[in-house]
Amino acid sequence: MPKTSTDAPAGTGTVSTLPPAEAPPRHRWWILTVIGVAQLMVVLDATIVNIALPSAQKDLGFSDGDRQWVVTAYALAFGSLLLLGGRIADLFGRKMTFLVGLVGFAGASAVGGAATSFEMLIAARAGQGVFGALLAPAALSLLTVTFTDAKERAKAFGVYGAIAGAGGAIGLLLGGVLTEYLDWRWTLYVNLAFAVVAFVGGVILLQRTTRDKNAKIDIPGAILVGSGLFCLVYGFSNAESHDWSSVATWGFLVAGAVLLAAFTWWQTRAEHPLLPLRILLDRNRGASFVSVLIIGAGMFGVFLFLTYYLQQSLGYTPIETGLAFLPMIAALMVTSTLATTALVPRFGPKPVVPLGMGVSAAGMVWLTGLDLGSGYVAHILPPLIVAGLGFGLVMAPAMSLATSGVAAEDSGVASAAVNTMQQVGGSLGTALLNTLFSSALTDYLADKDPRDPAALAQASLEGYSTAYWWSAVFFAVGLVVSVILYRRGAPAQDPDAAPVVHM
Repeated sequence: MPKTSTDAPAGTGTVSTLPPAEAPPRHRWWILTVIGVAQLMVVLDATIVNIALPSAQKDLGFSDGDRQWVVTAYALAFGSLLLLGGRIADLFGRKMTFLVGLVGFAGASAVGGAATSFEMLIAARAGQGVFGALLAPAALSLLTVTFTDAKERAKAFGVYGAIAGAGGAIGLLLGGVLTEYLDWRWTLYVNLAFAVVAFVGGVILLQRTTRDKNAKIDIPGAILVGSGLFCLVYGFSNAESHDWSSVATWGFLVAGAVLLAAFTWWQTRAEHPLLPLRILLDRNRGASFVSVLIIGAGMFGVFLFLTYYLQQSLGYTPIETGLAFLPMIAALMVTSTLATTALVPRFGPKPVVPLGMGVSAAGMVWLTGLDLGSGYVAHILPPLIVAGLGFGLVMAPAMSLATSGVAAEDSGVASAAVNTMQQVGGSLGTALLNTLFSSALTDYLADKDPRDPAALAQASLEGYSTAYWWSAVFFAVGLVVSVILYRRGAPAQDPDAAPVVHM
């Protein structure tokens, strides 16, 4: 692994090459359990609430145009603050940051579970994202300084990565069980149980770490990137209610673009930039960042709209919905493993990632044919598996190559940045696709009775189909970009490459 001192930026997966100043913690495997519980809690929240969303919408009465904010508020806050979270852990100590992140995440989850209005739920979800952005980097850096032996560290990262990878599937199932047998609010309340276990274990087991007095926080950079991303997401969301020609739509989009351009300029001037631009200059890494952004946009959209289709159009229960997604997750895991262990080392990313983009686009196009009479085995399962196969061919190679070959001092920020790109892609994709869905639904009902259940059902199908078509367009663009940007040939294998953990 690329190695720096143990006081390198936190949240980033960097590891020490220096001899440890003291023996590794005696209870380090229990510490791994504590960190794993916290990581599972953060990862679960990317999917667990999706299954409960139709029930929450019915209970709180928010519109189809607003529902995407339940997903986006979390992903946007988490993604835009993730790079900053590592620096904060440096400044205030990893243990303290970890514990504060746990308490804050649990508190925000409790507020969300008790939400009596849409606004209260969105504020809680954003709060989860903020404290998750503190928690995830601190957990990852604690892992690197707890396991100083190379073999033990490899095992620890393997366990941590498995938790991160399986968390989405667990979230789908747990969300279904809690929503069906208790209430949608328990998809948020359940975090309290995870947080209590991790907090008690953290207080008892984690060693206090010294603060890095040299750590600097790029406050202007954090403000520019956070506000820029918010403006883009908000602008795409406003198109549903204000139209594309409204200043409330294009004004926010322009403001977002200007703020992100200013962030890019500032990163070339800042003494301690959040995202050193040299990380993006390598062709393979640049292509990987774009690929992760696109896969985030496409995947989040699939989960959102298929959840509503299965529950509202076909009448699936929340548990049945969670189970319906599992074959897609399984297909994703199969091709992820195949791509990283066999295909990319032999053929390089240039044929593999574009193939994944093309297969993903084909899966999206196939989904556009679903209707009110579609059966699961004959009509829903095949495109789901195809989409999952494509996602795996893109996600694993892109996330791995995004940190490949970076300098030791950059390995951490690159690892955090690639996870940020996935969350940001999910935020932008969900906002844009939900707006396109709502516009298609409104256009279909323009000359029909909006109170007619049959017309409403068919309008929803039109909206879902539109979202899938646009997801296919995303992946088609990704295919072209990845063909152009990725270099030919297998990438040089660095046996000390930094582990990339999907937060």
